[in-house]
Amino acid sequence: MPKIFVHRVGFLNMKLFVTLISLLVFSMVFSQTRKYSNEFLSIGVDARAFAMGNTVVASQQDVNANYWNPAGLANVTEGWQAAAMHAEYFQSIAKYDYAAFAIPLRNTGTLAFSLIRFGVDDIINTTELIDSEGNIDYNRLSTFSTADYAANVSFAGNFFSDSRLSVGANAKIVYRHIGKFATSYGFGIDAGLQYHTEDNFHFGIMARDITTTFNVWSINEEELHAMEVQGITLNNPPEETMELTLPKLALGVGKDFELSDRIGVSGEVDVNFQFTQTNDLISTSGFSFSPSAGVEANYDKLVFLRAGVNNLQSVRNFEGTKEFTLQPNIGIGVKLKGISIDYALTNIGDSSVGLYSNIFSVKFDISEWE
Repeated sequence: MPKIFVHRVGFLNMKLFVTLISLLVFSMVFSQTRKYSNEFLSIGVDARAFAMGNTVVASQQDVNANYWNPAGLANVTEGWQAAAMHAEYFQSIAKYDYAAFAIPLRNTGTLAFSLIRFGVDDIINTTELIDSEGNIDYNRLSTFSTADYAANVSFAGNFFSDSRLSVGANAKIVYRHIGKFATSYGFGIDAGLQYHTEDNFHFGIMARDITTTFNVWSINEEELHAMEVQGITLNNPPEETMELTLPKLALGVGKDFELSDRIGVSGEVDVNFQFTQTNDLISTSGFSFSPSAGVEANYDKLVFLRAGVNNLQSVRNFEGTKEFTLQPNIGIGVKLKGISIDYALTNIGDSSVGLYSNIFSVKFDISEWE
């Protein structure tokens, strides 16, 4: 079969896959949803990605691709990889943790698992501070946590045996709880595609929550009633017990450059779509989107310098006028014998007032030890 015909078939199949993902995303837009749901799953993972402004949809090709674009997992072919990250928000009140593991399967693809937790611990519970006789008893104080969890299972492989074209998907189970007052469970699916050319161009598409991820809440009515008996006034619990998360779509294109035998530069530009009206740079009643950009320079693939910008928004200030805001990010990384340690300085905690956060992550690649 002529080589040009094989390339033509691969290109047509890639167009078909992208079209199917886009149609599925748009078909979910018109279901009843809440504007914000499972927002902790929009934060991101990996200090490298944070430093590049979360602009890695087309180029992420390691264990952390399970979050950014599961198609990138197809490049984990030589041995297992593991990664972990820790971040703290709001003067360490909230903690954000992530761990992931990827292992290549013989001649079939790559399987990955990950766990995300965002939580606030040791919240003082004063609902039982007053005893049945109306006396304040500090011995009745207790603590509780409110936390969000997401467990992901991802799989990726090459499309039509073309090593340049990969597809992947992940299924996620979401568990959220607010102490003993309320809990919820949810489920959703993401899907992605990557295409890498021989001249070091990278293209990616990532569709999040293509099934319109849902969360079903269970309210502890007995606990709420006990609080009311003690004279604690509460708002009525919500009548709706289901939250639906709108689909999101990200498109990316990147390029690797070799400036010399030891110096290389990689850059990427993404466009992130949400199918609702937000404060994004371009926003309408039906959808909104904003671009992001990131760059990474390396010396001998041992030391890395990174920078990126994202969260380009048009927000209304206290004077009632709109102003343009953005989120800058920088970071560094080192890699030695299969161990990568990365750091990012980024204001993901609150981009509007510049409260910067320190992000640390580590990655292990067993293939470089064999």
